[in-house]
Amino acid sequence: MARVVVTRPIIEEGLHPLRERYDLEVLNPVDTWDEDGLIAAAHDADALISMLSDPITARVLAACPKLRVVAQYAVGYDNIDLEAARARGIVVTHTPDVLTDATADFTWALLLTLIRKVREADRYVREGHFKRWETQLLLGHDLRDKTLGIVGLGRIGSAVARRALGFGMRVVYYNRRPANPTVERQSCARYVSFDELLAVSDVVSIHCPLNSESYHLFNQAAFAKMKPTAVLVNTARGPIVDEAALVEALEQEQIAGAALDVFEQEPKVHPGLLENDRVVLAPHLGSATVEARTAMARMCAEAVLAVLEGAEKIPYRLV
Repeated sequence: MARVVVTRPIIEEGLHPLRERYDLEVLNPVDTWDEDGLIAAAHDADALISMLSDPITARVLAACPKLRVVAQYAVGYDNIDLEAARARGIVVTHTPDVLTDATADFTWALLLTLIRKVREADRYVREGHFKRWETQLLLGHDLRDKTLGIVGLGRIGSAVARRALGFGMRVVYYNRRPANPTVERQSCARYVSFDELLAVSDVVSIHCPLNSESYHLFNQAAFAKMKPTAVLVNTARGPIVDEAALVEALEQEQIAGAALDVFEQEPKVHPGLLENDRVVLAPHLGSATVEARTAMARMCAEAVLAVLEGAEKIPYRLV
């Protein structure tokens, strides 16, 4: 019987098809896996359902000689050595599309929490300070007629842009190359250079993948080009933002605030962010809805089933 290892608990409903057919083990580590721990846990696995935090390196893949498929429980896959998997004939899949709306919605949740001071308001009421309505209490900002800058007009970026229309915002975007004209029309988004996006945006929202080009894309130089009234939202990948530079930009009032769901050295967070009241922080919740996470589990199970059953077509395949 083939052995399937899941590196941490996921919604059980999606795993039912695998439990019926294979030796399924769901691990429950107290911390993030390192290479040695992952090898010890999955050395005899035929299939591995992995998380973004799992180091699926060439060394790990080489130490799992039976492994036929890695099904990533995420859209991103920068934690997986795709070339090493390809060289060993290991299929790699992911979970595209299904978490688009959940992540786009959460982007707006973070933004609204930041600019309308929702966190401070909640604390104000809970601590017993609310005695009467005040004319200048916890004043935030409107979004209407402001400019939203999207860095990465892909599935999630375009979903965020479409939601901006309901708030009466203008939308500009930056990609390595212009998006499909249909996507531009649906989003009412205008293509600009990265420098122009930084200069004109009141809100900058990151939705690009992490790679050698996007690593520390938001650095000291980038923050210096932003409006002092602008805010940054990141629901993509932590290392796209140089956190030390972000802390400095906030302290120097080069930008007005930040809302972050991901971090450069996740789960560690720069102390300067933890101490700053103009920052909203979340523990990587972009896809955290019951619907999205259940669908992600089902997609991983579908991919594993297809590979282990020898199907001609593998769904959600990267390699």
